[in-house]
Parts: sequence; structure tokens; C-alpha cells
Amino acid sequence: MPMETSRRDFIKTTFCATCGALLLPWHFAWAKEDFSPTDPHVKEAYFYSQLDNGKVRCGTCPHECVVLPGNRGRCLTKVNIAGKLYTISYANPCVVHVDPVEKKPLLHFHPGSKAFSLAVAGCNFHCLNCQNWEISQTSPDKTRNQNISPDEVVLMASGYGCKSIAYTYSEATTFYEYMVDISAKAKKVGIKNIWVSNAYISQAALNRLCDVIDAASVNLKSFSDKIYWDLTGGHLEPVLETFKTLHRRGVWMEIINLVIPTYTDDLEMTKKMCGWILDNLGSEYPLHFSRFFPQYKLIRLPPTPVEVLEKAREIALKEGLNHVYIGNVPGGCDKTICPNCRRTVVQRRGYTVVANLIDKGKCKFCGTPISGTWD
Repeated sequence: MPMETSRRDFIKTTFCATCGALLLPWHFAWAKEDFSPTDPHVKEAYFYSQLDNGKVRCGTCPHECVVLPGNRGRCLTKVNIAGKLYTISYANPCVVHVDPVEKKPLLHFHPGSKAFSLAVAGCNFHCLNCQNWEISQTSPDKTRNQNISPDEVVLMASGYGCKSIAYTYSEATTFYEYMVDISAKAKKVGIKNIWVSNAYISQAALNRLCDVIDAASVNLKSFSDKIYWDLTGGHLEPVLETFKTLHRRGVWMEIINLVIPTYTDDLEMTKKMCGWILDNLGSEYPLHFSRFFPQYKLIRLPPTPVEVLEKAREIALKEGLNHVYIGNVPGGCDKTICPNCRRTVVQRRGYTVVANLIDKGKCKFCGTPISGTWD
């Protein structure tokens, strides 16, 4: 069994956690391959059904993997042990950071605050452009992990003065049970919860998650099902259903659309996407067009031309969306503009807020409500 590290020992053996700094403990734990239900990193999955001959069907995401005894689902984090489905992604994060919340990216959710960010290895997508493929395209038994229970996560987040906990860097849905348990404990002590995700989750799992999370940074990879499949191995419709549910349940969300040359840079498709957002979600949720840089399996492609991103932003604004940003471009996220008087109400420099002119959720200049969650 991997060596357990107490919260006290962990904090004593970490470097100072400034915003964006990686916490590096001296003692790590390597997850085992011979999984047992008694292992502290193994827990029975919250959503699955038992089938004949010891098989199980996972109910966490739309893949609905049928898993034979001893086998895993597509995300590599759900294992069939003796006819029951277990997660091997419990209390064993491979990444722990303290970040500015703007890094998630969330620009309309407690600006200037810190988010205690963690990830467990694994993903239910296989994106050709993944920027964190070293941890997303593997499993928790192949990474170097830290032992941190849900209670310890909440204590650490509080100790570092974090207003929120963010489940991020890999795909948070694949460590669903760990995320939900942490979120429930954090909610009780007033710490917010942020789901950073590809939004590929079953409706049953999402509705339980919505009981405990406060905000979501969600990716809309494309507005074409074929491109979705080619890029990620998933489908478009379940993602759109996730957005509708988040909207209905009152979870604040910001949508990220990575503009990839030859894949998602079709401006007519961008217009259709923005029209769908307006019709189904309204004009208030921020939309981030993010610049692609060649990596992982798409190194043959060039970076997205900045002028393409600027045209996409113009289309979104013309369609009626109020808050549209350009990510991965200097200055693209520096200003939040009042949709009424067009004055700057939040000024940023990188991830740092240098001016916040929103008073009780309204523009200080004209009194227009600014969508989001503001201190």
C-alpha cells in the first residue's frame, strides 16, 4: 500500500505556494496495478449498472463503457473488480497548484481570487491537440501522485486563502467521485467549487454534480459532430445538453472554443455556434475564443492567426453575446466591458486584476448589471 502523507507533513515539505506555483512534496506515492476495493485510492463508482456475466456499464459519461471483469473503461480510471465498477482516481492527485481564478479561465467569477487547483490523471476524450497529454492520456497508476483526502484538500485550500477549489488540468469528470466528495465538504465551509471540463458527462452524474459546484469552465470543441469525433472521439450533442443543464441549474459557466486551423476556424460554423448559445443559453455567459498552438498530435498545423480570432469575436458580438474574449493572445482578456455604456468595468494585466469597477454586480458608471459572480 502506498505510503500515506499527513496534511501537516505535506505542508512542511512543500515549496511556498504562490499563485501558479507547483506544490512539490518530497514524498510521493505510486498507485498500484493490482487494484483492491480496500485500497484508499479505489472507491466504488457512483454511477454504473451491473450486467450479465460480471460485466458492468459505466454511467458517468456518454460513452457508457461496458467493462468486463478485470478491464477498464475508455478513460482508464474505472475498473471492473469482481463485477462491480470502481474508480482508481480517489485521493491521489498528480498535480496540485494554487492559481489565479482567471487562469481557469474564469473572468466573471470572484476576480482576483485564488483557486486551489488539482488533477488526477485520465480523460474520457483523446484530443489530438491536448496540451496536458502527459497526464490526461494516461491513468492514475502510471503517474506520480500525492495522497490527499477530501478533508485534507479543503483544509489546504482554506490554509492557502483560496476562495475556491478547481478540478482541472486533466478531465475532472474522470475523477468524479473524488471531485464530488471534496465539493460537498468544501461547500459546507463556504469554499466555492469550479468544474473545468470538456462537458462530456451523463445527465445523471451532472445533476448530482450541480448540487455542489458553483462555476464551470467548459469547452465547446466544435459545432460539428464530425469534427468533434475526429478531434476528440466524442460527440457534440451531449456537450450541448450539459450547457443546457448548467444553465437550468443556475451554475455560472464560461465557454471556451479553441480555434484550430483547418478544424474549427470556419467562421460560418462560428456564427451558427454563437446563434445556438444565444437561443439556448442567453447573451450573458462569456465566450472565450482561444488561440491554438501546435502540440501533441497536431504539431503539423500553424498557430491560429490572430485576425481569425478577432473575426470570430466580431461575429459573436454581432450575434448578440455580451462578453467575448480572446485567449492565449496578449491583451485579449484584459478588459470586461459594460454592455450598455461600453466603459471598462474590469481591467486586467495578464492574470492580475488592476481595477474592478463593478459595485454589487453592477457597472459603477451606469448601473447596468454585469453577469457573473462578483465580490
